[in-house]
Amino acid sequence: MTTTTTSHDLLHDFNVEFDTTTPGVARLADRLGVLLAQDTTFAIVAGTPAVAVAVVTLRSNVWYSGGVALLDEMYVVPDLRGRGIGSAILGRLISICAERSVELIEINVDEGDADAQRFYEHHGFSSTQTGSTERAFYYYQELSH
Repeated sequence: MTTTTTSHDLLHDFNVEFDTTTPGVARLADRLGVLLAQDTTFAIVAGTPAVAVAVVTLRSNVWYSGGVALLDEMYVVPDLRGRGIGSAILGRLISICAERSVELIEINVDEGDADAQRFYEHHGFSSTQTGSTERAFYYYQELSH
């Protein structure tokens, strides 16, 4: 049984599991507090204590009048994967987005994360645009302050 109880604990665990830098639980709690106070960010948490979390941001877009949602993070504790928790979270995400008139959901997945790619494709997501066979790529640039 996991001792993780909060969404910020889960997000920290996510980064630790995949050897990614994490700002730490306290800083994540502060950031989530600020973000979740806004209408443009929401989280879906499964379990008591929490065993899975999804964090979603909403934005406007020139191509969609109803807006776009970005699934920023989704994590299910490793020992509970494959039990439908992620699928339930994704289903809830789609329902919330439909209620908010979102027209597109975007997800960024690492190239080597074949399990996540299979999971999202199983749920109807694609790495190619309709009518194309070219995979989409995500580029970024961090700006220093």
